[in-house]
Formats: sequence, structure tokens, C-alpha cells
Amino acid sequence: MTATPTLHQNVTGVSSPAIYLLDTNTISYLAIDRSPAARHTLNRVARDHPIAISAITEGEVLFGLARNPGAKVARLRASVDLLFPRLQILPWDSAAARAYGTLRAQLAASGKSLSTMDTLIAAHAVSVDAILVTHDKAFLHVEPLRTVDWATDL
Repeated sequence: MTATPTLHQNVTGVSSPAIYLLDTNTISYLAIDRSPAARHTLNRVARDHPIAISAITEGEVLFGLARNPGAKVARLRASVDLLFPRLQILPWDSAAARAYGTLRAQLAASGKSLSTMDTLIAAHAVSVDAILVTHDKAFLHVEPLRTVDWATDL
């Protein structure tokens, strides 16, 4: 499901801007400056909406950096170190775990699958009612996940 920026009601019934949760591939495109469209959209959307990543995505990015030490990764690490402070890093919690259990069961029952990490990230987005920003088309068949692709130039 493709999403558009909306207001949603939080638990107190007060409308608040939609949260955008960046997937690992979007973080990668931003960090290596592979998608000027994603960078432009991040800068525009961040003025009016919270931008976050899951702690799962943080772990995936840090794993990628740790397994490839060297000068090339040093530049990438510097870029990530500049990007992460701009984002809210959402902790994995019990609500995310409940959403994961439900989502994984739904996927299994429908004969669809995602990688474990993608299922965790999708569940986290669902648990906080966020729009997942991803270039990965595998997420398109996941209900009730809302997605949008900012890397439209790739």
C-alpha cells in the first residue's frame, strides 16, 4: 500500500504528523548519496514529520560497517554518523514483538514471506503506525503496512 503524508490520532486522540520509518536500503542510499531524490524528500518531509529508524535497522547498518573495516567504510561511517543524529531511533519493544507475531503468522498463512529482518522492520512500522520508507518491493504485499519509496531516481 503506498502512503501519503497524513495526520493520525495518537493514543490521546490528538492528531499528530505521520511518522516515517526509514528502511535499511533507504539509509544506505542516503549514506552513500546514491539517491538525490531520497535526500531531497528527506529534507522536505523532515520539516513537518518525524523521521525515524528501527533499532533493527540501526543494527543492520552497524553490522555492515563492522564487517567491512577500511578507508572506504570510514567515509561511509562518517556519513552514517552525520545522518543518525537527525533521526529518532525507535527501540524494539513489546508492542513491536506483538505486531511481529501477528504479521509473521499472517504472512505464513498467506504463503508470502519476507526475510526475518524485513519482517521485524515491517512489524515495527506497523506497531508505531509509521509509513515505511523503502525501495524494496517485497514490502508491497504486507498488510496493513503502509509504504512509500523516496528513491524514485533509482
